[in-house]
Amino acid sequence: MKDLFIKRFEYYKSLGDKSFEQLSDEQLFWQYNEESNSIAVIVKHIAGNMLSRWMNFLTEDGEKAWRNRDEEFIDTFKTKQEVLDYWEKGWECLFEALNQINDENLYFTIYIRGEAHSVIDAVFRQLAHYPYHIGQIVYIAKMMKNDDWKTLSIARNKSQEFNNDMKTQFSENDLSSNSSPVCFQNSPEIRDEFKQ
Repeated sequence: MKDLFIKRFEYYKSLGDKSFEQLSDEQLFWQYNEESNSIAVIVKHIAGNMLSRWMNFLTEDGEKAWRNRDEEFIDTFKTKQEVLDYWEKGWECLFEALNQINDENLYFTIYIRGEAHSVIDAVFRQLAHYPYHIGQIVYIAKMMKNDDWKTLSIARNKSQEFNNDMKTQFSENDLSSNSSPVCFQNSPEIRDEFKQ
């Protein structure tokens, strides 16, 4: 199960990484209006959440006393590198935590703001939360790049071509073909999880 969680989160992290690669420093800090968040601010929130939720997650509440969530929505970064460094710091914390999950503690009770969660539920909670914000990052990046955007998924008007390629690549009798390469990045490790 742990490996499945890690692969899922790695995929969503890669969407952010590939978006950042396409953007200039200036574009990371652009915001549509006063009520909107820049990509830099979204990164600050995601990483801040990760550090709070996953540091000592088995023994401490996921909403740490030192966390100032409201401050996460104020841009304090000066450079693109600072944004990327904080992004990596958050993900490093998350992946270290995921590597601590095993069959024995998967259903342990942990707490977020005093609310009890099983470990697996806490993972699912963040597997919904982080992609929500990463989708915002991708959408903002795509708007700014416009015609220069390099797609992170199946290219527009290329679905049938992609499906045909998949049919060629995987035979109908190949049980490993039942997991999406878009979501799982053609990972045989993940497909093994579905073989029963």
